[in-house]
Amino acid sequence: MSSHILVLDANILIRAVLGSKVRDLLIANRETTDFFTPDVCWADAVKYLPVIFKKRQLPSNPALTLLDNLKKIIQIADEEIYKINSKEAQKRMKDRDIDDWPIAATALALDCAIWTEDKDFFGSGFSTWTTDKIHIFFEMTSVCKL
Repeated sequence: MSSHILVLDANILIRAVLGSKVRDLLIANRETTDFFTPDVCWADAVKYLPVIFKKRQLPSNPALTLLDNLKKIIQIADEEIYKINSKEAQKRMKDRDIDDWPIAATALALDCAIWTEDKDFFGSGFSTWTTDKIHIFFEMTSVCKL
C-alpha cells in the first residue's frame, strides 16, 4: 500500500471512462497513490455509463469493459470499510447532499482526501481535489516519496 490515498467519487470513475485525462492520471500515479471508491460509487458508474452511451447512440459494452479494467488500479471499498463512520459522514454531508455520505465515510475510514467534481464536499472538512488541480496532489506525493 502506498503512503498516499485518494477516494474517488463516481463522477471521476465516469470521467476515467469517457476521456483519457483522468484515466491517464490514474495510470501515471498508481505507484505513489492508492485509489479507492465506495461500492455505491462503482454501482453508480455501472448504472449511468450505459445511459450516457445510449444518449450518444454508442454501445456501452466497451465502456463497461474499460471500467472493469480500472479495478486493476482502483480498489472498491465495501460498506464494511466505511459504515463505522456513517454517522459522522452523514452529519458532515446533511446540509449538502446526504447521498454522498459513503464517499465521506470512506475518506474518514482511510484518513485521506477526496477526488471529485462535486462541490458538495467543499466546506465539509475534507481535503478535496478537482481534476483541474489534482496534479498538485500528485506533485506533492512524488516529492514526499524522495
